[in-house]
Amino acid sequence: MTFQRASGILLHPTCLPSPFGIGDLGQSAYEFIDFLDRSGQTLWQILPLGPTGYEHSPYIMNFSTFAGNPLLISLDQLAEQGLLNADELTPLPPSEDVTPNRVNFDRVIPHKTEFLQRAFDRFRESLSGNPNPAFESFCQETSAWLDDYALFMALLEAHDGLPWNKWDSAIARREPEAMKAKSEELSDRILYHKFLQFKFFEQWRNLRRYANDKGISIIGDISIYVCHNSSDVWAQPNIFQLDPETLESAYIAGVPPDYFSETGQLWGNPVYDWDELKRTGFAWWIERFKATLAYADLVRIDHFRGFEAYWRVPAGEETAMNGEWIKAPGEEFFEAIRSGLGSLPVLAEDLGIITPEVEELRDRFEFPGMKILQFAFSDDDTNAYLPHNFVENCLVYTGTHDNDTTVGWWQKVGEQEKQNVAKYLGYSHPDEVKEINWEFIDLALKSVANQAIIPLQDLLGLDNKGRMNDPSINAGNWRWRYESSDQLTSEISDRLLHLTKQYNR
Repeated sequence: MTFQRASGILLHPTCLPSPFGIGDLGQSAYEFIDFLDRSGQTLWQILPLGPTGYEHSPYIMNFSTFAGNPLLISLDQLAEQGLLNADELTPLPPSEDVTPNRVNFDRVIPHKTEFLQRAFDRFRESLSGNPNPAFESFCQETSAWLDDYALFMALLEAHDGLPWNKWDSAIARREPEAMKAKSEELSDRILYHKFLQFKFFEQWRNLRRYANDKGISIIGDISIYVCHNSSDVWAQPNIFQLDPETLESAYIAGVPPDYFSETGQLWGNPVYDWDELKRTGFAWWIERFKATLAYADLVRIDHFRGFEAYWRVPAGEETAMNGEWIKAPGEEFFEAIRSGLGSLPVLAEDLGIITPEVEELRDRFEFPGMKILQFAFSDDDTNAYLPHNFVENCLVYTGTHDNDTTVGWWQKVGEQEKQNVAKYLGYSHPDEVKEINWEFIDLALKSVANQAIIPLQDLLGLDNKGRMNDPSINAGNWRWRYESSDQLTSEISDRLLHLTKQYNR
């Protein structure tokens, strides 16, 4: 599927400013959409929205691929609905461990959870003799995943976070009598988690409508893999390659050595049993796409090449080096998705080790691939990431959430690459390049790529301190956020609007 010429900004909602230590779906999100509108942008790309676990990666450690992250719920909006008192809402207290442009999850989670619990208590009281039709409708419409998710989260709490395969065997293996008993025992906590999902999707639906009304489309994100300790794997272990005795992952997903890591990336996720998925007509994946398209207009598929062949590493390996490529039924898979959903508004993250077979799969379904300008200047003029080598049906970034900011990259990149950049931009020496972030923004916007996406950090001209994720390290990622909506200045929006109009985006 090809797309119209357009441009937009990459920003995850956790990166929005908020007095509660983490971005949410409240006022600053609406102000960001207003900034997109003033700047002439028609795309807002986000990362996966699921509830995060270890190290808070939205890609690797989600408790569900269908659920929303309760930490993104706006407390102010709950107060407007009478579920909280505005005068009881206290900002996250200042601390030496808290900086305005970093999310401190260890402090944010207990602080925000206290208010979410209070809101739930009041919501539960309101249900006494007075059913909530909107809540009941939501629970019914999402029951295919919500029932398992809410019970899973209640059980996870009851077991102090112990992975599901370490629970009592009867509940780990989902024996009906054990499931029924636990559902009754934990009914209040199950209701709590359903309430959080109800409020998350209510707030997100309103925000998305606000964006759509301004002509702005949301680019959602599907991470190819899910976390082992998730409701997804607990509910359907048969579609994953697990050890039948321990229910641990028999193999771990990742990628071999690449641009980001000399030893590869070992992600820790279980890999799929594609034969079982094919036997079911890829039903689970079809439901996953449906759920994503219920909150997004377009879908970026992370690690697209894994649908053609995936890197499988035996469990217990310390790096991803000792893995092997295993063929995946990509063509049958996307035919089934298309048959179930119709046209596919899909963008393919086709980075990494890309073979002719991966390109053929991408092009068969006309999925736009990705071009990264930071990758363009390491060799000669045949580099596929140089703008003069683009095809129209692609999506260009200055950098992605996995890259350094453009300013940070420029400060560290080698002299030869700097010289290549300067020459390409028409300068005789790298010292003549004064605003590398805006130079790259200009390159992206004027390219033939149908879509161009700019990380907000590049618009703000931030250095390495604005980096969202470094795939070569596990700890400390996914925490950056901007401090105030005042940073979204008219100077930036006017400059971006000018370029957007100039290059017909």
